[in-house]
Amino acid sequence: QVQLRESGGGLAQTGGSLTLSCAASGGTFSSYVMGWFRQSPEREREFVASISWNSGNTYYTDSVKGRFTISRDNAKNMVYLQMNSLKSQDTGIYYCAAATTLTTIVNRYPYWGQGTQVTVSS
Repeated sequence: QVQLRESGGGLAQTGGSLTLSCAASGGTFSSYVMGWFRQSPEREREFVASISWNSGNTYYTDSVKGRFTISRDNAKNMVYLQMNSLKSQDTGIYYCAAATTLTTIVNRYPYWGQGTQVTVSS
């Protein structure tokens, strides 16, 4: 079973950038699909991006395509979310998660971090 811990959240201006990191431990990181999700008082937890175990396949929700990039470094047990051209609508708590298949469905990710707050000023 893998444990996940996010970092890198904070405050950014509209149009700015932030990079989120997720460190994994306690499992075989390279065998997992990794995903990023976000949640706010206005929205239930929603899919943002995912990446296959070998980085060969990525998927993004339409609202972040062209702005966000998910990547991973299996040697370091790390996954990243580079967020550019930030909008106020990107504000929320961001969670990293691990799954056994490439999916956008929240309930198919059994392992979750505690989240990191991202706030984008309007």
